[in-house]
Amino acid sequence: MVKQLCILGSTGSIGTQTLDVVRAYPDRYSVYAICANRSVDKLVEQAKEFQPEVVCIADESLYEPLRAALADLPIKVWAGSESIAEVVTMPSIDVVVAAMVGYAGLRPTIEAIKAGKTIALANKETLVVAGEIICELALQHHTPILPVDSEHSAIFQSLVGEDRSEIEKILLTASGGPFRTFSLEQMQTVTAADALKHPNWEMGAKITIDSASMMNKGFEVIEAKWLFGVPVEKIQVLVHPQSIVHSAVQFTDGAIKAQLGAPDMKLPIQYALSFPERLASDFPRADLFALKNLTFEEPDLHRFPNLGLAYEAMRRGGNIPCVLNAANEVVNLAFREGRCGFLQMSDIISQTMDKAAYIQKPTYEDYVQTDQEARKIAEDLLIIH
Repeated sequence: MVKQLCILGSTGSIGTQTLDVVRAYPDRYSVYAICANRSVDKLVEQAKEFQPEVVCIADESLYEPLRAALADLPIKVWAGSESIAEVVTMPSIDVVVAAMVGYAGLRPTIEAIKAGKTIALANKETLVVAGEIICELALQHHTPILPVDSEHSAIFQSLVGEDRSEIEKILLTASGGPFRTFSLEQMQTVTAADALKHPNWEMGAKITIDSASMMNKGFEVIEAKWLFGVPVEKIQVLVHPQSIVHSAVQFTDGAIKAQLGAPDMKLPIQYALSFPERLASDFPRADLFALKNLTFEEPDLHRFPNLGLAYEAMRRGGNIPCVLNAANEVVNLAFREGRCGFLQMSDIISQTMDKAAYIQKPTYEDYVQTDQEARKIAEDLLIIH
């Protein structure tokens, strides 16, 4: 049976690579809906190729140019966050690929879970912000959440056929980013252009900056806690510059299972869409004979404090991970726009976590309010700094 896909964030890195997988398997996947934030031209191009039932753009001011560009095609054109939250619930959709960037991905993911859609999750912020609510809803609605992140896909693959109660430790690998060997003095003056030069992966701008600051890895620690039901104390980060071992699981008998492969996101995307099958592909292969060394290092929390802030946010619990995410989104954008230094980002995130009101058992409405409050605190701190 052909699976009907709704791709949230279709014009981004994960979205475009998901469409590569669809192109490779037209007998298995069909695109029912595509959604983007502002990239009208790219969205129009995708709509003309894949002929979905619905095309949706988050920025309502771009509705008219999108509608005009698709006027000669039998495609429904929608706009706004309410429309995105509605489109994921459409009866014909089988799988929602949640690849929107940041906090914006939370509400449509919640609506898709309530509608019983299989979730191929690439938006890690959804679990960072509201992991407890997401997991409770998935259990309540019997909704599978299949990880798309390469690290979480590796853990997921390593756990197939295993009893999760026998997990001793999750070994979450990190490339270390472009500043892995930089001193604090060198990082004082790095620019967004420097940070966007990731050594191994091609990703969107926001996640590439998060990777450089290791906030991305902090988010992945939180995501792993919710996805696999383990306390953060059992999640160990290993800096692995070659990005061949995508992550591993150590079991109570001492055995370690890992998933290896070339650094190509199409593999975990395809696995999430085809699970429990594995489909043959022509994706790049990792040539183990060509690899001279596979190395692993302890992360340096002094030079990369964002990773430590993520662990702290989980230990404090409640709405603090939501605060962490909101503050990070603010400073990440400010750094890309030249309004904030690289090392300054961690200082503002830490201060925002201390200043924001703490809620021990937040509701969805609490998360919305917390997100707004934390963003304002972080913006005010940017002005002071």
